Amino acid sequence: MSDDARKSTKGPQQSPPPEVSPTPGGLLGRLLPLEQRKNADELSDKLDLTHGDTAAKQSAFWIMLVLSGVIAAAGVIGDSTATVIGAMIIAPLGTPIMGMALGVVLGSGRVFRASGVFVVTAVLVVITIGLVFSLGLPSSTDLLANPQITSRTSPTLVDMVAAIATGFAGAVGLARRDVSDVLPGVAIAISLVPPLAVVGICLGQSEPALAMGALLLFASNVLAMVLAGTLMFAVAYASDRTAEERSKPRRSYVTIATLMVLVLIPLAGNTASTLLINTWTTRVDAAAEDWLATTPGAQVIDVTFAAQTAVIEVLIPGDVPPTSTLVDSLKGQVPSGVEVIIDVAQGSRQNAGEVA
Repeated sequence: MSDDARKSTKGPQQSPPPEVSPTPGGLLGRLLPLEQRKNADELSDKLDLTHGDTAAKQSAFWIMLVLSGVIAAAGVIGDSTATVIGAMIIAPLGTPIMGMALGVVLGSGRVFRASGVFVVTAVLVVITIGLVFSLGLPSSTDLLANPQITSRTSPTLVDMVAAIATGFAGAVGLARRDVSDVLPGVAIAISLVPPLAVVGICLGQSEPALAMGALLLFASNVLAMVLAGTLMFAVAYASDRTAEERSKPRRSYVTIATLMVLVLIPLAGNTASTLLINTWTTRVDAAAEDWLATTPGAQVIDVTFAAQTAVIEVLIPGDVPPTSTLVDSLKGQVPSGVEVIIDVAQGSRQNAGEVA
């Protein structure tokens, strides 16, 4: 029997089924459904400010950055939370930061370096804006009395956790077609431009220690978001790259992880210091309450720690009880060498009657 006859007896030959890209399942499938996921080229066009219509992209970036820096500096100096939030909403700094993450994942040194240049230049621009705004402040201005400044000059591990979550939210929002671009923009902008404005203001007021605290907050947030974005993009676009392309960014991963560890050290130290201060403050407050318990009408208004000094604000209608009693009660409760300051407000309440 001929070969053709043999083939005919076996019926029509079936061609192999076409290869279909697997649909990711589990958590990844829920975070980045295949039908809603942007491809790497689309995401690169969005995050790479040196690709495509560069003139329009870069002009929009610098205009919005300067405006957000001005708004942030004004909001910080004026202690206006609403104004600072406005600066967060329009701040475009998240775009090149996530561009750095995409450059790492794609193994593109050009994208990573170009995005990094935009980030560094933007940092200098916003700090300069804050410095200019600080020139209008009196030299006697107490920066620690402004909560917009104090909340950004003492970062802790909690800030790092928030930044990592923000980075994941931004990466998911950027990678999906069905999530508005406003969402990742607002999420990524948090704690980026305002800390830089604080750096400039503190430098202008000759407070380098406070400026370094705000710069540490910014740096930790940038590294956290780059790390989160890199992890998310690496998982999302793993199937779009060859094994050789996936192996290229390993050195970048090590560098980012090393920088994260270096930033975590001062954050951990500051977190421990904050917890200790909170513990000491609670103990001093309790000791002060016991100290005034036998004085009618006396009460503790506030207790604060500054360096090695505990300041106790009290309201006492009459004479102040012996302070040695209070100091003795704090032995073993706070570190030795802590100076206790009693800020006394003399006064009493009196009913003046009702207005007819």
